[in-house]
Amino acid sequence: MIVKEVKEPHEYLTSHEMNNKLIFFKMKTGKVKFFNETKGFGFIKEDESEKEYFVHASGLIDKIKEDDDVTFELVEGRKGLNAVDVKLV
Repeated sequence: MIVKEVKEPHEYLTSHEMNNKLIFFKMKTGKVKFFNETKGFGFIKEDESEKEYFVHASGLIDKIKEDDDVTFELVEGRKGLNAVDVKLV
């Protein structure tokens, strides 16, 4: 069993298995700046850097709306970094 000590209670973690080891990554946190449910896309503003990232409906785990606080990961898309695995806080 692998245990990760979390020093701050607001630290959101995700994990990936690589070479039989569990690797933990700190998830990004942010706020939904805009999301058009009809068109299925929007933007999330990251808390730490205040950068904005594109989010598509296919990258959502939870239903989101403007001003929701979320956690997310980033992946390289066709036009830059995209928010994926987006969850409500």
